[in-house]
Amino acid sequence: PERQKRTPRPTGRSSGGSGDSAAPSSGAQQQPSAGEGEQEEGEVPVQNPFAIPGLQKANVDAQLNDSYTFERFIEGDCNQLARGAAWAIAQEPGATRFNPFLVYGGVGLGKTHLIQAIGNYAEQSRSAETVLYVSSERFTTEFVQAIQNNRINEFSMFYRQIDLLIVDDVQFFSGKEKTQEEFFHIFNALHQAGKQIVLSSDRPPREIDGVEERLLSRFSWGLSADVQPPELETRIAILRRKAEDEGIELPDQIIEFMAHNIKSNIRDLEGALIRLMAHASLHERDLDLSLAKDVLKDLVSESRSALTVEEIQRIVCEHLSIEEDSLRGKTRKRDVVRARQIAMFFCKQLTGHSLKTIGLHFGGRDHSTVIHSNERVEEQMEVDPQFEKTVEDLRRKIDLRSR
Repeated sequence: PERQKRTPRPTGRSSGGSGDSAAPSSGAQQQPSAGEGEQEEGEVPVQNPFAIPGLQKANVDAQLNDSYTFERFIEGDCNQLARGAAWAIAQEPGATRFNPFLVYGGVGLGKTHLIQAIGNYAEQSRSAETVLYVSSERFTTEFVQAIQNNRINEFSMFYRQIDLLIVDDVQFFSGKEKTQEEFFHIFNALHQAGKQIVLSSDRPPREIDGVEERLLSRFSWGLSADVQPPELETRIAILRRKAEDEGIELPDQIIEFMAHNIKSNIRDLEGALIRLMAHASLHERDLDLSLAKDVLKDLVSESRSALTVEEIQRIVCEHLSIEEDSLRGKTRKRDVVRARQIAMFFCKQLTGHSLKTIGLHFGGRDHSTVIHSNERVEEQMEVDPQFEKTVEDLRRKIDLRSR
């Protein structure tokens, strides 16, 4: 029988394969059906990964982003389990009990980075022969295209040859019954053959609406690991790494300011840094805290709630190693009195509360006590450099507060 050579997936990095071994075909090369390949001007067509029928092993473009590696992924308490499991899978795809492996969490938390890091490592180390990353939306688009062109078998055979299949955002399979059915059969074939399946979602499997129970059940066969918004230390590490990648020296004051005030996700954090760098470059200004506060004021105001008396009390007590309850008590110990006066000083300056209201938060003290505390702090700052430094350190902590 006449043999045909398989057209590879869209050009790019090849993850290898077993070469151009031939497979039986139906004879003459198929002609595109009506409408195939047509596109609106300016649109980028979705490339079919399946050019001819048959079981031959093709060179497959893994569709991975080179920058998504384990080395560039910042590990923290927020993603420790997911990162650890991903690393184990990358070394031996299909050989762990984490199959499938599903990473879930909100937008901008590094899910795509982590699952592509698995693919990049497996491809480079050759722990998996054929690697493919695909979004659920692209999978659906290609499936619909296969139906239109009467190439369902080719579509199915292409995906069944993958050794490490990575599917992003599986929640978008919701409501697409035919796509779910096809993915169900591909999933079963790969899993039974010991091939690794890696998935991501914006929510746990059982919370994905509009997806068949039998598919959700399979999503839960292996390990599901969540990623959370990064904690302060991880946000600081992310900013330092991003600045290093961009080749800039970012002052610690700016890093701390951004890390304390932009807490939503990694994408927002990195976007804020890019905005700051662009502003400094275009306006030929130095990267300093004043510029950061000005450029990022809208982001900071959105993420930062109004400063409260309780928050000031907490920060002052943590810094001076004083129990918070003592500020509201009657003790006249020198260190407690000093902490109480400093806290009242900042409450008057930064909260906008009346003197009476501030006094009520300190054990029902009257407004005259608040006035006296402010005067004492100002006097001490003028004559005691060490005391002045303590107050300024606290002012900075309050300004960079994180709650």
